[in-house]
Amino acid sequence: MSRRKFTYRGYTLEELRNMSIEEFAKLVPTKERRYLLRQNYGPEGKALLKKIQLAIQGKYKKPIRTHVREMVILPIMVGLTIHVYNGKEYLPVDIRPEMIGHRLGEFAPTTKIVKHGMPGVGATRSSLYIPTK
Repeated sequence: MSRRKFTYRGYTLEELRNMSIEEFAKLVPTKERRYLLRQNYGPEGKALLKKIQLAIQGKYKKPIRTHVREMVILPIMVGLTIHVYNGKEYLPVDIRPEMIGHRLGEFAPTTKIVKHGMPGVGATRSSLYIPTK
């Protein structure tokens, strides 16, 4: 049983890592391409890219935390764990090759699944009366 080698639009991970952002932008969907080619990530996005570069070099030891949910996942991020803010807390996101081209916010949900409890005293106005039999 052989493992399939990861490719993104016909390119291996090593080839993707050697590309510039402009070359990589030609491979991603339109919305992500426009975001990357604009290269106006704002101060938070630029700080995140700087932290990622330092983490790759081994100079940044703390966990990478960010509020920039709209940042497109680049090939250089693969293998890192980035803690993405969901409005309440920072959720750790382990970047895998399959995530390339998506946004960080897609992997840190902002809402939880609603789990309703059993009806009981105080659940509704009508449940205040419970027969004692």
